[in-house]
Amino acid sequence: MTEKDMKIINSKKGLAALLRQERLDIPKALKNVKYEKRLEKLQEEMLILQQWVAKNNKKVVILFEGRDAAGKGGAIRRIIQHLPPRAIRVVALPKPNETEMGQWYFQRYINRLPNNGEIVFFDRSWYNRAVVEPVNDFCTKKEYEVFMGQVNEFEKMIQDSGIHLLKLYFSITKKEQERRFKDIVSSPIKKWKYSDVDRRALSLWDEYTKYKEVMFANTQKAAPWKVIKANRKTSARIRAIEYILKQIPYEVKDIERIRHKPLKYIMED
Repeated sequence: MTEKDMKIINSKKGLAALLRQERLDIPKALKNVKYEKRLEKLQEEMLILQQWVAKNNKKVVILFEGRDAAGKGGAIRRIIQHLPPRAIRVVALPKPNETEMGQWYFQRYINRLPNNGEIVFFDRSWYNRAVVEPVNDFCTKKEYEVFMGQVNEFEKMIQDSGIHLLKLYFSITKKEQERRFKDIVSSPIKKWKYSDVDRRALSLWDEYTKYKEVMFANTQKAAPWKVIKANRKTSARIRAIEYILKQIPYEVKDIERIRHKPLKYIMED
């Protein structure tokens, strides 16, 4: 270890990281502390962004998409961890009810768009109809085609109304998805997350891939996708926050703080 690494390990955070371990693993503790320090800096910058949004009555929408167990929810939790609850909203909609089934598809999402000074995070979004619904036969071929024909114009309308729109896709491998599903099923506090859709996800992997590629090819016009490699959750969280901070044109942006740093120290959690 370098002298700098020794100082990190001997800090309060470093000692706390060591004490949390069942077996002493100094390199792992070092990686964890460096990740936490990097995350804290980015979270501080997120607070500056949020204050700019509130002060200037801006509106921001950030979509988090990806396969089941890709880490979307965990990333959102880290991003909003220190943001004022009244200034942000997380939207994770259940399947539509009978009334919503009879509405224009985008309507229930329009009702959740931000007010002035607000940031809205969508944990899955209208893009359910681009991938999840056609793969699982939750929509008709016609409904899928109508959606694909309207989504670019819908997003252009959102942006033309003054809303900043970002679209993130968390990408994991089939092997990693299978590992995470096993972890979820075996955990007493996580197994509630495992749904019927999850149970079919691995067997339908290729179908998901086909629709995902069509989505990428045809929905970049109004707002481009940012693909986040998410096999390592910690790395994905860091990259997601960096991207958000770079894309939103808030004032007093600290370029050095948000500049991407080498991620060789980022550990899997």
